[in-house]
Amino acid sequence: MTFTLSSRRVRIAAASAVAAAVVGTGLFAAGAATADHSVPRSDKEIPNLSKVEDKIKAYYGDTVDKAGQHYASPDSSYAKQVASIEKKAKAQLETVVKNSAGKKGAKPAIVLDVDDTTLLTYNYELQQGFHFTPDSQDAYLKSTDMAAVFGMPKLVNWAQSKGITVFYVTGRDEHQRDWSVRNLKNAGYKPVADTAHFFLKNKKTPPAYLSCGATCTTVEYKSGTRKHIESQGYRIVANFGDQFSDLQGGYATHTYKLPNPMYFLP
Repeated sequence: MTFTLSSRRVRIAAASAVAAAVVGTGLFAAGAATADHSVPRSDKEIPNLSKVEDKIKAYYGDTVDKAGQHYASPDSSYAKQVASIEKKAKAQLETVVKNSAGKKGAKPAIVLDVDDTTLLTYNYELQQGFHFTPDSQDAYLKSTDMAAVFGMPKLVNWAQSKGITVFYVTGRDEHQRDWSVRNLKNAGYKPVADTAHFFLKNKKTPPAYLSCGATCTTVEYKSGTRKHIESQGYRIVANFGDQFSDLQGGYATHTYKLPNPMYFLP
């Protein structure tokens, strides 16, 4: 995941997710933030943004400390939904470990997005009023660590301990590498996010294995990177992301969509 949308687009995407839940599509319950491209015929079809933000806060179990920092609650609906997904993922990975024991061939690996997959952007989003800008993101990442997504360090560290190689693939820019590595380490992730295992977007000098170069869509960039990882002798047994664009394009035997009603990225 990376941030590329305007405040208006982000807020409308969040509102659309709640609207979908209201009309019974089940998207919000499934944790899928989506953008509604239809043209409303009446203002009554458009959710009130303030109410949408209130629902998002309730979903995350908004907690504010004395310094004004926002945190999601470990007892929130969000945390419970994440735990359910992680439980399914671990069961699948346990089968991978069992079936891979003593066998030769491609090495099992997992791929993880960063924002809202391994690290939770909730406090940043609230501080910015869901108004992303590259400058505000840089300032935040440079000075502040994001909290880990509930349960993900435990799952990722367990996977590594069982011989599964861990890769991080994010839409964050290459210049944000050091800040991101620091945050992952401080959040409790033991797999080292070195240059061989941590891929960030590099529009100035894109890697040769991406034929789309600096013009890659999110799907092209992420699937192309997974293809590159597999070309190095790995078999990606699980791919984790909070956006469907993190998961599309193949090169993973299983995909796990983490919930994110705050924004939508194609």
